[in-house]
Amino acid sequence: TPKGSCLESVKIAIDTGYRHIDGAFVYYNEHEVGQAIREKIAEGKIKREDIFYCGKLWNTCHPPELVRPTLEKTLKILQLDYVDLYIIELPMAFKPGDAIYPKDENGKFIYHDTDLCATWEAMEACKDAGLAKSIGVSNFNRRQLEMILNKPGLKYKPVSNQVECHPYFTQPKLLEFCRQHDIVIVGYSPLGTSRDETWVNVSSPPLLKDPVLNAIGKKYNKTAAQVALRFSIQRGVVVIPKSFNPQRIRENFQIFDFSLTEKEMKEIEALNKNVRYVELLM
Repeated sequence: TPKGSCLESVKIAIDTGYRHIDGAFVYYNEHEVGQAIREKIAEGKIKREDIFYCGKLWNTCHPPELVRPTLEKTLKILQLDYVDLYIIELPMAFKPGDAIYPKDENGKFIYHDTDLCATWEAMEACKDAGLAKSIGVSNFNRRQLEMILNKPGLKYKPVSNQVECHPYFTQPKLLEFCRQHDIVIVGYSPLGTSRDETWVNVSSPPLLKDPVLNAIGKKYNKTAAQVALRFSIQRGVVVIPKSFNPQRIRENFQIFDFSLTEKEMKEIEALNKNVRYVELLM
């Protein structure tokens, strides 16, 4: 993001009422997020405990001995004492080292054999040390979740699993499995995504042009985006919409003054196409 735009967006979001901030070392903007939080605390607008900050363990940092130093680096960048949630960003690992996306001479990713259970134990130690209040995962399927849940000597189970989730990709089976195990689904790309073909499947139809979402929106005097977000939260899915546009940041927050009927929820559920915008081809 251009310098300063993340700082301003986070301040606007906090003023609007947002308290959950989803970040990651690999977004290269945690210094601005931390600054925005600290400025708002200094203004007396919020206290640290009002903010729920999620940080992520990147793919090159899965070896257990790297987990705590990586989190400590994130805390140093944020200039905060702890994160509220720390999650394993992906269930596969890249070769450890300075390169964020390590590639060989043919431009292919260099992977690394990883033991997710050992990584998880290092995450548990971060919670015990008070560096993270809660720990979770991201982009894990049922089999990978079960590997952690069935781990001998498990101390803390993942509190959340952050995955792509929206009306075109409703994740019914994973949602049900996570519900049974008290794991909260956090839905990223809840409005579909940007149309950036470097990481997005742009052949899929844009979610916010969907006629059903727009027709329901018309009834409530809401946008298709507001309907899509409301749909997710009524299903018990946490949403983390991304925006740098002040008007949209405010708009995305205005979803608590209406409710979708059971019939409308079913109509939106029927839109599921099992379409992933973020295909994670790596």
